Amino acid sequence: MSFSIGSILPPGAAIPLPAPSGAAKGSGNFQSALSDAIGRVEQFQQNSQEAVGKFLSGEDQEVHHVALAAQQAELSFDLFLQVRNKVVSAYQEVMLMQM
Repeated sequence: MSFSIGSILPPGAAIPLPAPSGAAKGSGNFQSALSDAIGRVEQFQQNSQEAVGKFLSGEDQEVHHVALAAQQAELSFDLFLQVRNKVVSAYQEVMLMQM
């Protein structure tokens, strides 16, 4: 199995943000974006675990591919965690506003 530079997704591609639309759809966009992001992070984690498993079992897996998969999983999780922190912070700020 070989990777090319084109197959590595940039950090912004790990969690796509939906295009802003009218308020008619409500929280459906946020919910679907959140579930898509969670799914992608889980997929990167599974890919990383699979690559490590193949490497440890002696299959044809190169060390740098395992390291790339692990780094991609770590970066996608860190990005998701930072987005979550920003959302929680924004929510807390809105809740502190006086009406």
